[in-house]
Amino acid sequence: MKNCKLLYPLYLLFIPWLLLSCSHPKYKYPHVIIETNFGDIEVELYPDKAPKTVTAFLSYVDSGFYKNSSFYRVLKEENQPSVSFKSELIQGGIWHTNYKKGVSLPGIMHEPTNQTGILHKNGTISLARTLPGTANSEFFICVGDQPAYDYGGAANMDGQGYAAFGKVIKGMDIVKKIHNQPEYEESFDKPVEIFNIKRL
Repeated sequence: MKNCKLLYPLYLLFIPWLLLSCSHPKYKYPHVIIETNFGDIEVELYPDKAPKTVTAFLSYVDSGFYKNSSFYRVLKEENQPSVSFKSELIQGGIWHTNYKKGVSLPGIMHEPTNQTGILHKNGTISLARTLPGTANSEFFICVGDQPAYDYGGAANMDGQGYAAFGKVIKGMDIVKKIHNQPEYEESFDKPVEIFNIKRL
């Protein structure tokens, strides 16, 4: 009984620490894992800089949209003979596996890089699009720096660039492995499976 009385103050000290640790998130920013048949890619997202883009992307993640999706497109220097600038990236989402669902999703308000400050550097994740405000579920990951995709860059004639919203913090070796898979005219010979994308 005496020993229990001695330990009691220690319990009191431990409880606030436990509550404090539980009340703080694991990361400062949201993290997601892209699970592929080549391995996992961990991505950090920046809702403080690109709130609309991150909110929409996480809503797709939480809804399970990316279950059994794929990386289906790849850009390399050698497979873009008709463009003056060359890009290096992999593109994925539900377009190849569930096109009807993809076209039914609303567009996300465009958040250009001159507004967010998130540039298309090595490992940046960004939304694919046609016109500004048409992006939804499809995304790409940069392999090397890709300034042509920033605001004012040459990747799109409207000059608005693409909406970057996070970066790869683990698994860039997996991104490069995927990027090096066999392809034909910007499409992988065999799409790379995305088993799911989950929050951490």
